Amino acid sequence: MEEKKNTLVPLLPLRGLLVYPTMVLHLDVGREKSVQALEKAMVDDHLIFLTMQKDIDIDDPAEEELYKIGTLTKVKQMLKLPNGTIRVLVEGLKRAKFIELTEEDGYYAATLEIMEEDTSKDVEDEALMRTMLQYFEQYIKISKKISNETYATVSDMEEPGRMADIIASHLPIKLKEKQKILETLDNKQRMNQVIDIIHNEKEVLSLEKKIGQRVKKSMERTQKEYYLREQMKAIQKELGDKDGKSGEVSTLAEKIEQAGMPEHVKATALKELDRYEKIPSTSAESSVIRNYIDWLLALPWSNATEDDLNIKKAEKILDQDHYGLEKVKERVLEYLAVQSLTNSLKGPILCLAGPPGVGKTSLARSIAKSLNRNFVRISLGGVRDESEIRGHRRTYVGAMPGRIIQGMKKAGTINPVFLLDEIDKMSNDFRGDPSSAMLEVLDPEQNSNFSDHYIEETYDLSNVMFIATANNLATIPGPLRDRMEIISISGYTELEKIHIAKDHLLLKQIKDHGLTKGQLQIREDAIQQIVRHYTREAGVRSLERQIATICRKTAKMIVSEEKKKIILTSKNVEEFLGKPIFRYGQAELEDQVGVATGLAYTTVGGDTLQIEVALAPGKGKLVLTGKLGDVMKESAQAAFSYIRSKSEELGIDPKFHEKFDIHIHVPEGAVPKDGPSAGITMVTALVSALSGKPIKREVGMTGEVTLRGRVLPIGGLKEKSLSAHRAGLTTIIAPKDNEKDLDDIPESVREELNFILVSHVDEVLKHALNGSVNS
Repeated sequence: MEEKKNTLVPLLPLRGLLVYPTMVLHLDVGREKSVQALEKAMVDDHLIFLTMQKDIDIDDPAEEELYKIGTLTKVKQMLKLPNGTIRVLVEGLKRAKFIELTEEDGYYAATLEIMEEDTSKDVEDEALMRTMLQYFEQYIKISKKISNETYATVSDMEEPGRMADIIASHLPIKLKEKQKILETLDNKQRMNQVIDIIHNEKEVLSLEKKIGQRVKKSMERTQKEYYLREQMKAIQKELGDKDGKSGEVSTLAEKIEQAGMPEHVKATALKELDRYEKIPSTSAESSVIRNYIDWLLALPWSNATEDDLNIKKAEKILDQDHYGLEKVKERVLEYLAVQSLTNSLKGPILCLAGPPGVGKTSLARSIAKSLNRNFVRISLGGVRDESEIRGHRRTYVGAMPGRIIQGMKKAGTINPVFLLDEIDKMSNDFRGDPSSAMLEVLDPEQNSNFSDHYIEETYDLSNVMFIATANNLATIPGPLRDRMEIISISGYTELEKIHIAKDHLLLKQIKDHGLTKGQLQIREDAIQQIVRHYTREAGVRSLERQIATICRKTAKMIVSEEKKKIILTSKNVEEFLGKPIFRYGQAELEDQVGVATGLAYTTVGGDTLQIEVALAPGKGKLVLTGKLGDVMKESAQAAFSYIRSKSEELGIDPKFHEKFDIHIHVPEGAVPKDGPSAGITMVTALVSALSGKPIKREVGMTGEVTLRGRVLPIGGLKEKSLSAHRAGLTTIIAPKDNEKDLDDIPESVREELNFILVSHVDEVLKHALNGSVNS
């Protein structure tokens, strides 16, 4: 058979296998591309190019991941096995190199350059062949793994290159070495390589035999375990490691003594160390035990920081870092005062609950700073696996402790401030319930004996001050919420935001953008305009981003336009931030019929909600739109039923449901809305639409309604009041039972809002509508 100098044939990449010319070999083929290449070869001339891939773990190797030089082979037989793979018998023909690789229909095709070999033989070739054959015979006698028939077959060969290939294929050498021999065209060079490899393998076998004989002398007074120990010592002696593990074990034992562990933990550590010493380093269990001992040593068992119980200093630090948040600061100072008196207070579990951007995480850092404690934070957002909290058992591959123990290792002391960020974002699935695992962590009566599956020994968490943060308390399971002291951070007033921007955000952003105070000045009226017209949030993250935008534009102007100083006032804010994003105050410009302003409480703070009612001729069909939840739909039904039952008292045609279809819509239809507090707002909007009386534009309302017209209390009045204040409303109608919540509203907001507390819908309509409803 003759091959062309350059020919295009299918390519089959090999994993952990190599075929030399003249070799006949069975291959099992299972990959899709390889099967396609085989089928193409069988259709054409049975020729296929075999080359090794550099990384055997890759399923679909690219061109650069294949060795360029391989073997052109002929497919002799092909058999499909029951398991879906194909068994192929191939015969190596010639060395070849692929010049170009193209991807055909589901397989690689290679443009080959056939590498012709020199078949001539001189005296030096003859001498090298004899030496190689002699070395190979000696190797066979020592190893006893290669049959004499193989030697007989090799010794009958006349071609030097072929002899070198066949001998190399029988040697237990690395694939890279075999590939190197395949890539060597010169016969003399190839035989020299094979001679060097055989000589090296003979030395290794002789050394193994020598080690075995040395160990055998000590066998008389020991059993199998002692034999294994002596063999290990003999190997270490040959490698030059005289001490073996003994030096490492003594160092670890010393560290265990100095770690300050409780007695039961210390006993476990020493027991594991004894096992570690007995197990060979090559054993997989050896590394598992070593990792376990390292974790026990890395954990703080007795190392603690000394609390700084100076209350005035702590108050100063908290005031410097945070404006407002008086309740939280007061709670921390109370904790310090009690600890200074008792010096034995168990760590309290605080939960800072509030919208994003109000400073929950940074407040926890300030608490750690004021207490002079180490601070560690773990994020629980998206944690679904119980083992994330409790760790994995050591029987699993890749096992490691849970996040609590990892956090303690990072803290380095037994009494850090430990922040559990986003505790409301945990969820459960088939891998367990992480919130249930947190119950033990956050119970001061139980966490002195916290058990991690990996560590197994109990660990004392009672000295840790745990602080959790959450956006939405409703998603935290009841038993877990019961273990924490909830401190609500509702959001900032406009005045507080201006202070925070002046005293904190502006200075931070100027520094981060490489500016100085002299290069950028933002006047208070400009900050007020940014707060009113460019942000609408409970926290201050958007405000910080807007200030960062101003800093970036200032930096550009200083660098490109060579300006030395930028002063931002309310007049030139638009030059930096563009047109206002929000209209300050969402209150309607005039009184509207059938449009009521409700107050809502979301996970990102309070917000205002417009509820619109439209009438159309019909037969009393009630249509609800705006992506309303079940509770809100039920509020609408209750409002509709209440108006039907009280239609005459309200001055509405009793047969309105036979004349009109009623459509209730809450704008921003893409945003899900739910909750019972829209009840009185829906009643007011319906009565306004049916009676034709407009609703006062400056009035916002919140409250749940019953079929008898009673107004029931709601939650989140503080957040709702802040949103009403932001929206420019001046009057708030709220349930009478929420009077206790008025004290939580900042005084600056309370002074600008008129609160009307009601217990019945009649009072709501009296204050919300222009004119009497039954007139």
